[in-house]
Amino acid sequence: MGMRAAIAGFSFWLMILPASALPPIGETAPDFSAFTHKGEVIRLSDFAGQTVVLEWTNHDCPFVRKHYETGNMQALQLEAREKSVKWISVISSAPGTQGHVDAAMAQTLSEKRGAAPDFIILDEDGSLGRLYEAVVTPQMYVINEQSVLIYAGAIDDQPSHKKKTVKLAHNFVRAAIDAHQAGKPIAEPVVRPYGCSVKYER
Repeated sequence: MGMRAAIAGFSFWLMILPASALPPIGETAPDFSAFTHKGEVIRLSDFAGQTVVLEWTNHDCPFVRKHYETGNMQALQLEAREKSVKWISVISSAPGTQGHVDAAMAQTLSEKRGAAPDFIILDEDGSLGRLYEAVVTPQMYVINEQSVLIYAGAIDDQPSHKKKTVKLAHNFVRAAIDAHQAGKPIAEPVVRPYGCSVKYER
């Protein structure tokens, strides 16, 4: 009984979606206009000529916590910055749901965790998440300098909330950025995402 309960609880958190539930790779990524937690309005088109990473996140999700509590996500963000890649974290949790934050809490969380995104978007109504068909956290997208989507899906190949799996992982986002900047094809441009369901407004 205990094992069944544990499995049931785990399956609540873990969602692995079909790769087809994503915007098409090789096509122009949807443009958007959104407010950051600092009150700025940013658009994807603002970053034409630059590579952009979109990261869907929820600080209460154990799969997200794995990457932040081990420093894995922060390291990837800093690497991206060093490579002149813009990093945009998106929080699509609706008010009253798990992972929802206000502007002040978003700033506090970023500072406390040593996170290094260039921008944090508070997508309370879920419009940006639905535009990109984001279904779990973490879910990642890489967009090239021509605003073409070149990677979509999981952060890595370890669909577990256990921290020890970070060291075993092949990081798809890092691999996509490195291949793109080296002028090479991305070996795995679409990978099924895993994590907690995005807590959209119902």
